[in-house]
Amino acid sequence: MRVSVVGGMDRLGQHYKVEAKKQGFELRVFNGLESNMAAKLMSSTAVVLFTGMISHEARNQVVAAAKTYGIPLLQCHSCGVCSFRDCLSCISKGEVPCKGPKP
Repeated sequence: MRVSVVGGMDRLGQHYKVEAKKQGFELRVFNGLESNMAAKLMSSTAVVLFTGMISHEARNQVVAAAKTYGIPLLQCHSCGVCSFRDCLSCISKGEVPCKGPKP
């Protein structure tokens, strides 16, 4: 399964990739708005959007692309590796949108 990450911190990109690989995902990282973003996200199984580290315009384009192509979208304000790990866990379980950790 291919997951795309939009936003987050540049320096955490490699850590995101390590976590994705541990859980059996192929990962594409987009740190900000790129040209033709919808076409780049089209082949994704799911998209993780870190809303705290991205512009409103980029967020709107990602949300529109996910809606247009029927791609599950997880939005998370925190861009830490633990938050990303939780998002991947939700994707693995098919719980998109994620309901959060179970007590």
